[in-house]
Amino acid sequence: MTASEHDESAPPSFPMARTCPFAPPPEYRRMRDEAPLVRATLPNGAPVWAVTRHAEARQILSHPRISSNTGRPERPRGPDDDRPDDGFFIDMDPPEHTRYRRMLLSELGARPVAAMRPRIQRIVDTAIDEILATGSPADLVDSFARPVPARVVCELLGVPAGDHAFFESRLRMLSVLTFDPRAPQASRELRDHLRDLIGRAEREPRDGLIGRLAARYLPTGELTTDALINIGFLLLLAGYESPANMISLGVVTLLEHPAQLAALRADSGLLPGAVDELLRFHSVQDWVSFDRRAEADLEVGGVRIRAGDRLTVLAASANRDERAFEDPDAFDVRRPAHHHLAFGHGVHQCVGHNLARAELEIAYGALSARIPTLRLATGLDELPFAYDAGLFGLHALPVTW
Repeated sequence: MTASEHDESAPPSFPMARTCPFAPPPEYRRMRDEAPLVRATLPNGAPVWAVTRHAEARQILSHPRISSNTGRPERPRGPDDDRPDDGFFIDMDPPEHTRYRRMLLSELGARPVAAMRPRIQRIVDTAIDEILATGSPADLVDSFARPVPARVVCELLGVPAGDHAFFESRLRMLSVLTFDPRAPQASRELRDHLRDLIGRAEREPRDGLIGRLAARYLPTGELTTDALINIGFLLLLAGYESPANMISLGVVTLLEHPAQLAALRADSGLLPGAVDELLRFHSVQDWVSFDRRAEADLEVGGVRIRAGDRLTVLAASANRDERAFEDPDAFDVRRPAHHHLAFGHGVHQCVGHNLARAELEIAYGALSARIPTLRLATGLDELPFAYDAGLFGLHALPVTW
């Protein structure tokens, strides 16, 4: 039987709902035990190969004949884009993707992110100051997990301080956890503000990623204004939603694993590894960010794939693969989990992974140090987890201290 033929049994379909805050959908284990690639269907009914195991997931994500350009209809578009794809590097393959990625690595590599850490620390400390001033109890999603990433990504882009509140409010409307009907309008308004920011950067030098890319690449024609708007918009979305979800989920996980939290408090040097373990443990983006298409016939994991076949890597399954991680369902801050796939793998690995790691490390460390008596204000089973959302997260996190 070839990749283009169907088994007589009904294939599993996505999305599959999680039923536990500390585990992927239960069907993933059965699929992973069955085969490294399993026939499934997307929400629109289209057939897809679901990649279930870690080794095969890495192979798919780095294979030169597997394309990231799948023609996804959900790609956001600006109202005045002359070239709709211009700047949407996440859906591009080399060499176009490589060109954009090199531009961004100059801003998001390990060295520039290390230089940003004091500013991230100030943003985190200010948010904690506001929480402590308001007093216990608090909703940590509303008061910390969402404001911190919004302010960090605004700082990265060079959004003026007076506009931070506006950007944060519009990013909340765009959250996939809320399904806000104002989302299309919020998208247009953010893009309009990015256009204004670029215009100001063209008139006079400005700090921040947008200003530096505008000064460097607009005069040479290597970037268009529309491309830079699209880049900024993608960075806003990616730099807000996933870190916000990881902050809240990480706090819950640490509070529910007190021995692990105690280990972190005793040795802050464990924090970077703990961040990777939390990213592996939750895999909040799971399948939605790893959509691919085969450009040629090939074989992966003993399965024959035809040119044109769609594939989706189940990161939450691959990150719980017993072949790659010992006792994968256990949460262990001492685990060497740096080879997880929460950020993808290969040339399309998330360009902002250095920033995300720094942000999470600082957020968890500051909360633990400054509010050492932090605890859930309700039972774990009463927390409103977003089990049915495109990304996994929390709608609210009531805490006290």
